Amino acid sequence: MALTKRGKYRYGETHADIQEELLRYSKLNGYEVQHVAEAICTCGERVFHLQLDENEGAAVRVCTRCSDKHPIGDSVDYLCEAELEQCTCPCGDEQFEITAGVSLYDDSEDVRWIYLGCRCPACGLTAVYGDWKNEFIGYQALMENV
Repeated sequence: MALTKRGKYRYGETHADIQEELLRYSKLNGYEVQHVAEAICTCGERVFHLQLDENEGAAVRVCTRCSDKHPIGDSVDYLCEAELEQCTCPCGDEQFEITAGVSLYDDSEDVRWIYLGCRCPACGLTAVYGDWKNEFIGYQALMENV
């Protein structure tokens, strides 16, 4: 589990490498990731299309096996106003392994910031595709919806 930097991007070999990128990115952002959750469909698939709108704080993953749509975290509350855009890797692929990470308020279980990290299985590019302020009470419930 190690990221390799090539040019301006980082590349990983496994889904676990997303967590390393979330930690690196979140430290630079000032709200360090404290808890993570991997996206896994109810059918067992771990690869998805990702649609998101950072301005509204909404993201939806679409399973590449069964096509089920899963709003991530509390996104269902913001989908009415969201203008979701399909995420695409610089290599052109639109399929990702996804891990969400959250930063909490001090001495609290309440979410301050959420991050969506992805790894492209086609080329290995590993990056944070979305992050935004999130005021969810109780991070466990939020992470159950990843």
